[in-house]
Amino acid sequence: MSKETIVEIKEINISDNYSLISGFMLHLHRHEHLLFDKTAQWDDIEANYMKHIIAMQEEAEGTCLVAYKDGVPAGFIFGYTVDQDDSRIEVYEGKELYVSDGYIAEAFRRQGIYHKLNKQLEQTYIDKGVLRITRFTHIQNTRMRQLLEEEGYFVTRLLYEKWVD
Repeated sequence: MSKETIVEIKEINISDNYSLISGFMLHLHRHEHLLFDKTAQWDDIEANYMKHIIAMQEEAEGTCLVAYKDGVPAGFIFGYTVDQDDSRIEVYEGKELYVSDGYIAEAFRRQGIYHKLNKQLEQTYIDKGVLRITRFTHIQNTRMRQLLEEEGYFVTRLLYEKWVD
């Protein structure tokens, strides 16, 4: 008989868990830098970015969920609401969930943990009446793109960049 591992998801306050979330963000940014070399180094942006997500949690109905597998922090997801207005070109006017960050530690990948975090985050905001969920991922992040498409997301726009020296 195999022992089933337990994944518990807890909503946390980022300010009270600064080191945990900053540590996950460090690894997230290292991974993103591998995908895109213009991604800022975490040491250069940590203070301001952490201040930003703490403010979004406090001021924009932000939710940070952490998954624990057998009591060990395995990963997190963070999102917050954005108010849309009539200056947008879409017909949707109202609050949208913007999923800004998420990361699963390498030892815990491919176990469905991100899927569980994403589902719980989405449901939290669907229960609040949100009908639109948006997020970004790097074009080279094929695993995340596949997961998002399996979850019902679809590409609506492509961001083109030109870096001028």
